[in-house]
Amino acid sequence: MKLVIALIVLVLGSLLFHVLSPWWFTPLASNWDTVDTTIDITLYITGVVFVAVNLFMAYAVYRYRHRPAQKAHYEPENKRLETWLTAITAVGVAAMLAPGLVVWADFTQVPEGADEIEVLGEQWQWSYRFPGEDGKLGEVATRYVAPDNPFGMSPGDPAGADDILVRSNELHLPVDRPVKMLLRSKDVLHDFAVPQFRVKMDMLPGSVTYAWFTPTRTGSFDVLCMELCGIAHYAMRGRVIVDTEEDFKAWLGGQTTWAEQRARPAADPAAGERQYATCVACHGPEGRGNLQMNAPAIAGMEAWYLERQLRYYRQGVRGAHEGDTFGAQMAAMAGTIASDSALRNLAAYVASLPAADSEPTLDGDPRRGAGHFNTCGACHGARGQGNHALQAPRLAGQQDWYLKRQLKYFREGIRGAHQADNYGHQMTMMARTLQNEQSIDDLLSYVNTL
Repeated sequence: MKLVIALIVLVLGSLLFHVLSPWWFTPLASNWDTVDTTIDITLYITGVVFVAVNLFMAYAVYRYRHRPAQKAHYEPENKRLETWLTAITAVGVAAMLAPGLVVWADFTQVPEGADEIEVLGEQWQWSYRFPGEDGKLGEVATRYVAPDNPFGMSPGDPAGADDILVRSNELHLPVDRPVKMLLRSKDVLHDFAVPQFRVKMDMLPGSVTYAWFTPTRTGSFDVLCMELCGIAHYAMRGRVIVDTEEDFKAWLGGQTTWAEQRARPAADPAAGERQYATCVACHGPEGRGNLQMNAPAIAGMEAWYLERQLRYYRQGVRGAHEGDTFGAQMAAMAGTIASDSALRNLAAYVASLPAADSEPTLDGDPRRGAGHFNTCGACHGARGQGNHALQAPRLAGQQDWYLKRQLKYFREGIRGAHQADNYGHQMTMMARTLQNEQSIDDLLSYVNTL
């Protein structure tokens, strides 16, 4: 009887959980309501089978329970029963598969006139490319990928000159216009998914897959990677902002084209040296930092990383949180940089300064810290040397007191919480894997050995 009761409770509990559960589909925001219908059909068919099978098991256990005076009847075959079970199973499987095949047929047929947008996935971020005025996307290839050409744009293809490049996890789309997403991966398997749109598709290195949908309401929707793509897979997130036509055109007009990016003059370290006179008071003439001024070492840091942080300070992405008093000072100084070219010149000069090892200030256990660094090394490199492909700066040689403060800021949401800080979001999640202050000291004591 205990087993019979357990089976009945399992069925009733499952039905109650289905009816009362707050976890269900996110509200639909695209044309793919047929996906919901297909899932509903599958759920109800399997639900009926689940209830029927478990209740039959409960009945059979009770009806044919052991009794001393009753002898079991041996019947190895029953063709009539087997025929009925095979037929019912075939009908149930067909009822589940047929709607999916119909939806898939629609999913592969992109409507004429749909906008084409390329989605580029890489560990652990999203980027997007729109065709320019010619309506065509230019050629891309892996062999062209470089720090100044992350999309791999072909320099010899004139069709790509007006392509609009969005190096951000935030994608804007107009409402009520069908869009075909051309999906491309730069490194490993990814999967582009927007739950509210009921759309997901694998992204394969060396291939271009696609998916299409029509956004049906304005708003902000999550972009997720639904393929295990590495240690920070869960941090590979983005947003789709569905705008009105006017708002979308205004946003798209503010993005830069491939031709505009190529036309930027090379950074001039000599001009940057003159601008560095403002930075000397805190960071020192050789950029080695000053603990008394709470100014970290910046000499030898990657120019691309310095550029990004200076832009973040100017835009309020960094230094705007009330808990970041030192960041607020830096934001004020970054605001004095007159232009983007001046910012790049300054970053180029600082990057040209020779880096120097810093003096340890923490008393941690490097051996325990080496275990923590396994996670950090996936992005920052096994020797803390940094990795531009993953947008991870160099850690080796940086002062431990500064790194400790930044980890604290990430853990407490003082840094990395701003909506536009795509890489900070990832660091926030990674920093919170450190259990306590001692684990941070151990980690940074190991970094000091690199």
